[in-house]
Amino acid sequence: MTPEDILSRLLYRDALMLVIDKPAGIPVHKGTGGGVNLEQYFEALRFGLPRTPALAHRLDRGTSGCLVLGRHRQALHRLGKMFAGNRIKKTYWAVVSGVPAETEGVIDLPLAKQSKDRSQWWMKVEEGGMPAVTRYKVMGSADGYSWLELEPQTGRTHQLRVHCAALGHPIVGDVVYGGEAGAMMQLHARAVEIPLYPKKDPITVTAPVPRHMGERLERCGFKESIADSGDNSP
Repeated sequence: MTPEDILSRLLYRDALMLVIDKPAGIPVHKGTGGGVNLEQYFEALRFGLPRTPALAHRLDRGTSGCLVLGRHRQALHRLGKMFAGNRIKKTYWAVVSGVPAETEGVIDLPLAKQSKDRSQWWMKVEEGGMPAVTRYKVMGSADGYSWLELEPQTGRTHQLRVHCAALGHPIVGDVVYGGEAGAMMQLHARAVEIPLYPKKDPITVTAPVPRHMGERLERCGFKESIADSGDNSP
């Protein structure tokens, strides 16, 4: 990635925040193993401010789509409280294996972290774990796959991935939770709705469908242009 690449992924910009279209396959921050990460390129997103923007939340390495950044400390504090209070509406699209029995529903299963050591951990449905709730809707199905719209009501780590697996329909490419191997993970942060300014309508930002999900989504009924969907002018 280059500074030009990350600038081309800018979906929204104002005085307090930025929203960028995170590419799949790259972590948002430096992990214990080091390597390339998105934070390395945030300098290109200063737009004249003295500090680089910073992450207001996280997306997994394999997840693409809307990633919110705060442009300074006060903005990060405000956004952090909104994410923690579940005041930001997040909509994800996923391609999963199989066809759910119900066309829509609510997955209400608590999650707990499991670990062999500090470098190897995962989340698991466990009674007594942290509350986790996800609304889902089947948008279309074809050839043994389904396109789901997912709305997390809580913000647990790996929540959507574990909940889809628990439903019996793991996300394609998510081998950690039983998904079909041989493909990039088919999970996309499609949109965010942020009531950032009290006297204004919520800010809604949509990320275009990534190419690695386009073929399966189109089979399941998605009809917009992959290249043109989600056009937000900063």
